[in-house]
Amino acid sequence: MKIVVLVKEVPDTYGDRVLGLETGLADRSASERVIDEIGERALEVALSYADAHAGTEVVVVSMAPEEATATVRKALAMGAASALQVVDEVLLGADLGLTAEVLAAAVSRAGFDLVIAGNQSTDGSGGVIAAMVAELLGVPHATSLSSVEIGDDAVTGTRAADGAEVRVSAALPAVISITEALPDARFPNFKGIMAAKKKPFEKVTLADLGVDADPALAPRSIMTAITAKPPRAAGTVIVDEGDAGARLADFLVQNRLV
Repeated sequence: MKIVVLVKEVPDTYGDRVLGLETGLADRSASERVIDEIGERALEVALSYADAHAGTEVVVVSMAPEEATATVRKALAMGAASALQVVDEVLLGADLGLTAEVLAAAVSRAGFDLVIAGNQSTDGSGGVIAAMVAELLGVPHATSLSSVEIGDDAVTGTRAADGAEVRVSAALPAVISITEALPDARFPNFKGIMAAKKKPFEKVTLADLGVDADPALAPRSIMTAITAKPPRAAGTVIVDEGDAGARLADFLVQNRLV
């Protein structure tokens, strides 16, 4: 079994995000850069399966700038067998369509039986990359899974729905995405950190993948306007003078909270 896990470097999940008002891109130098937490959970699903099934190979794939190498290498320290990083200046500001095309090409290069991704990143929150990659690869997909069972021929899981759970299954090869309902990722230990330095780590460009992207049109989307997030307004304080209940009810109605 060969499992490819899609990981992404993002600004610190627990910090404030800063958007460049001239470029419309996230300012990734404004805070510490880390592997997206949902990507780490996806990696944990793959590593847990590998722990119980000898012969399973886990490969991490990422589309990220050169300076993200250390972040991707953390996935190797956690237990992945190898990594493939797509590095190309043309990809700066790439939209979901181009990102999916590049990731699908990278996954094809690595080879796979199963691709695991997070349901959505904490920076872009597109929520469609896994399905788009599956479409480009021509394989079935099962997205937003809150539980995962990997078999020899198929992958099965549950997806939360309004008032119910949906049981879904896809024949391998396939692509799945998981939610934060899956377990937290393991921490790299010293042995893993040292071993990561010797594991295969391939860096490729768009030319290596055979993806044609015009530098002038690479993002494939046009941003028409951007503004900074408005400062947080002061809250409303209600002092009980005998009419607090009515005033609270009025506040909830005015703000469409009931």
